[in-house]
Amino acid sequence: MAECHTQNKAKLVSETRRRFEADYVTDKSDKYDPRDVERLQQDDNWVESYLLWRHNNVDETLKMLDESFQWRKEMSVNDLTESSIPRWLLEIGGIYLHGYDKEGNKLFWIRVKYHIKDHKTTLDKKKLIAFWLERYAKRENGKPVTVMFDLSETGINSIDMDFVRFIINCFKVYYPKYLSKMVIFDMPWIMNAAFKIVKSWLGPEAVSLLKFASKNEVQDYVSVEYLPPHMGGTDPFKYSYPPLVDDDFQTPLCENGPIASEDEASSKEDLESDGKETLETISSEEQTALLKKINVTEHTSKAEENEKVDSKMKAFKKPLSVFKGPLLHISPAEELYFGSTESGEKKTLIVLTNVTKNIVAFKVRTTAPEKYRVKPSNSSCDPGASVDIVVSPHGGLTVSAQDRFLIMAAEMEQSSGTGPAELTQFWKEVPRNKVMEHRLRCHIVESSKPTTLTLKDNAFNMSDKTSEDLYLQLNRLLESNRKLEDQVQRCIWFQQLLLSLTMLLLAFVMSFFYLLYT
Repeated sequence: MAECHTQNKAKLVSETRRRFEADYVTDKSDKYDPRDVERLQQDDNWVESYLLWRHNNVDETLKMLDESFQWRKEMSVNDLTESSIPRWLLEIGGIYLHGYDKEGNKLFWIRVKYHIKDHKTTLDKKKLIAFWLERYAKRENGKPVTVMFDLSETGINSIDMDFVRFIINCFKVYYPKYLSKMVIFDMPWIMNAAFKIVKSWLGPEAVSLLKFASKNEVQDYVSVEYLPPHMGGTDPFKYSYPPLVDDDFQTPLCENGPIASEDEASSKEDLESDGKETLETISSEEQTALLKKINVTEHTSKAEENEKVDSKMKAFKKPLSVFKGPLLHISPAEELYFGSTESGEKKTLIVLTNVTKNIVAFKVRTTAPEKYRVKPSNSSCDPGASVDIVVSPHGGLTVSAQDRFLIMAAEMEQSSGTGPAELTQFWKEVPRNKVMEHRLRCHIVESSKPTTLTLKDNAFNMSDKTSEDLYLQLNRLLESNRKLEDQVQRCIWFQQLLLSLTMLLLAFVMSFFYLLYT
């Protein structure tokens, strides 16, 4: 059955290519960018995305391709770069990609309050939309986005139905199958009629993707960690330019695997640097003794050296919070704690525990690969075993609360090898729906650092009870801070409501007197 479906799909792709070449390209090749025509002949996924959106109707698919390709040439989509967009438009932060929804889809933010209807700038704004979508499409090749239409603090001047229709067409015609859903946040009542028109533009197949949400409802689609405070979230992200917002997960530095000598050298380097940090806190006599011990380790075998590193790692208390996934238990559950710049940024620990009966391959990715060293970042974990992953800032770079880590895991067959080459091939072939993903954010602790979560040398001398107390105090402090933010947001909302009611009352009184004296 599956084989028959694959053959049928291949026939549709082949027919679409043949007919598009014969009916559209032969006589009117100047209508399209040659790069798009060439890609259509080579990229099966691209053709399939158009076919699926048109329910495998080849005639409708050809019309859609014609419209889409003409638009791509008119907008010079293949040549759009950062320099193609006016700098002020990038700086204002009205349109950008950042964060993920609960299904793991990228969030495409459109902050409507920054949009003022102006025919002189409309084309540039459309190019900005196309720039972000094309940039994303080239990276993800088919993975959908969730559009976040943020209508908070929006006035009449921001309503631009032509611009909204362009955005709708981007997903309906130009980037088919890229829309996961469109979340309309905090829509003013005055825009109800406008969005009834929007529904008609979307068509029946896409209306179900339109989600209207208030502050209480938006968390059904996006976790608080990726929502800004005015939506009831805790995301500390603040848009700024330059550079372009880029929080895609990538492979961090010092990936464990191909070059064994590199791992050996970094292990030795870590051992020596840890020894130097310890020297700062002990007496001169102890320093002399420790220096002798380090010199001795230089002559020990590789096995003894690795054993010392492992034993030192085991001396740190494991994080307290645990995320219980279907393949791995991950600790900590949500946040990696780092010390502030003043206190000195140290290594932190991620503990993975395999809860399956098979070997689980895992890899770690981050939004800031140039900042961190992660060991190991691509390896495997035996059934019932645990693996400690050490994360450390690289080259004195500063940890940011905007940085994120992604843990990816998938079960391997018993016969599969776990060497670097086998793991590389495994990740190329494993189906996406078989991969477990879990995200961690970074937290910078200014003081009273929970030593149960950060690998500090002085943690050797602290009791478990003291560490747990500090961790509980930090949690209470963070919870109090969130409650205070919610109260402030409620006060602001109440003030805005009073102001709106006052303005309505004033308008009513003025209308009354105007009618009375005319």
